[in-house]
Amino acid sequence: MSLQPKGLPEIPEQTAAVARAAFPRGSLPMRVRDRLAEVFADEPFTGAFGVRGAPGMAPAVLSLVTVLQFVENLTDRQAAAMAVRAIDWKYAIGAELTATGFDPSVLARFRARLAQHGLERVVFDRLVDHCRDAGLVGAGGKQRTDATHVISAVRDLNRLELAGESVRTALEALAVAAPAWLADQIDVAEFAHRYGPRVNGWTMPSSQVKREKLSQVFAQDGYAIVRAAYDAAAPVWIREVEAVQILRQVLVQTYYVRTDARGREVITKRDADNEGVPSGRRRLASPYDTDARWAAKGDDLFWCGYKVHLTETCDTTPEAEAEAEAEAGRRVGPWPNLITDVHTTDATVPDVKATAGIQRRLADRGLAPGEHYLDSGYPSADLVTAAAKRGIIMVTPLLADQSPQARAAEGFAKNAFRIDWTTRTVRCPEGHTSTGWHPVTQHGRDAIVIEFAKSDCGTCPVKDRCTNAARGNRMLTLRPQDIHETTVRARAEQDTPAWRTRYALRAGIEGTVNQALDITGIRRARYRGLPKTRLQHAFSATALNVVRLHAYWSDQPLRRVRTSRLERLAYQLTA
Repeated sequence: MSLQPKGLPEIPEQTAAVARAAFPRGSLPMRVRDRLAEVFADEPFTGAFGVRGAPGMAPAVLSLVTVLQFVENLTDRQAAAMAVRAIDWKYAIGAELTATGFDPSVLARFRARLAQHGLERVVFDRLVDHCRDAGLVGAGGKQRTDATHVISAVRDLNRLELAGESVRTALEALAVAAPAWLADQIDVAEFAHRYGPRVNGWTMPSSQVKREKLSQVFAQDGYAIVRAAYDAAAPVWIREVEAVQILRQVLVQTYYVRTDARGREVITKRDADNEGVPSGRRRLASPYDTDARWAAKGDDLFWCGYKVHLTETCDTTPEAEAEAEAEAGRRVGPWPNLITDVHTTDATVPDVKATAGIQRRLADRGLAPGEHYLDSGYPSADLVTAAAKRGIIMVTPLLADQSPQARAAEGFAKNAFRIDWTTRTVRCPEGHTSTGWHPVTQHGRDAIVIEFAKSDCGTCPVKDRCTNAARGNRMLTLRPQDIHETTVRARAEQDTPAWRTRYALRAGIEGTVNQALDITGIRRARYRGLPKTRLQHAFSATALNVVRLHAYWSDQPLRRVRTSRLERLAYQLTA
């Protein structure tokens, strides 16, 4: 399939006339076409298409249809139907009234091309750039970030189901790729009986002994297939079949092979206390989605899938500017809160690992915030200090001092010691001066270990409140001066009422996550694999921005929680 860049086609006169008559005040698809046509272009997608072959549908049209699809939370089949029967959709994509549309599979192939060539964010980035050029977003303002869990598009499997389903997946793949070779390696009839239906925990034996026996059968069958595939006599390309590689990895993660005293091979299921199991970050959760991971948040949330981080603007119109705009007869805010960054990771990546990347992407596009509001999962002392050097103030609660003395609230924590950075000494509450100042590297970070003399600590009358170390003397671990002072200031500030009032602005991002869930179903992955899930979230964020821009342009504020008749009556009586 080839690409001849043309962009969105011109709107036929008849289509425009009928659409204007049907929607005299306009509609969301029509406003997107009228105001955002330049966002949807063919040129950014040229790398995903060839130069020879029959020309396909313009990527500009397909990307616009995909955005509208996410705005309405439609399936591919429903979106293709809307492109045929909805007048405002025909207006948006520049189609004739008599156009018969396209096959729904075109959308799936388009997404596959985007994911394969790393173009998942093209439309989102172009929309944000357009809003930046229009003055709707910019650098130096306020932005806030939060994350939410995303459930993968595959069913949850326990370890026994995972082993059996991985064998079944490999058999299905080999039955298509190398049926003759597979028939020579296994008893097809027996394996078809065992692995014909999908492996389901509800149909497995209830007895633990029988389940362990079934686990051994899955292991023996799986190892038989893998060993045959990696045999010197087997064609090399068989071991390169993705399902075979996944089966091999699942077997390694689930089972442990050893040789007993008689030289016999023994296969046992891995145990965390004995043979050990891989960490959650490495452990496969499904043979159908090798990027999905199990993760937990607190005691109540446990899911298999991904995590998405959304960043949006949260500026308010200054009072002086609002008065000036009102006097000039121009529209006075509120400006729309627009999503400026979307980032998807597997479920095991902690929030703090995403902070630097979010701020870097915003800065690269000229959208670095002056104040960045985040919850306590995103910051670290290093990140807060580094962001301040770049002009970004992270308004976020730093975790409290976790030393035993601070947690007990009875002993002498770090803030009880006076530090002289010039002379590189520390004085304790009892007036003793440290005898050691040792710059070190701990966990890849610069630190300073402070040591007090055993003779001073041994005779100290308040030693029990300071240290219980077996070595007999107190030691402190400090960060470099700039990081230490930033941490001290931040912890002191976040205990004030003024900071709490300021930090309340962060809570608004919860509403954005809820809106994304209501409009696009962002908490459930539509597709399998991290690249396509990233594509889904990029288009979800684009759709959310389009909805908010439509409300802004049409002077229709986004729907709020409906008040009851009783509440409205109470308001009228008190007004």
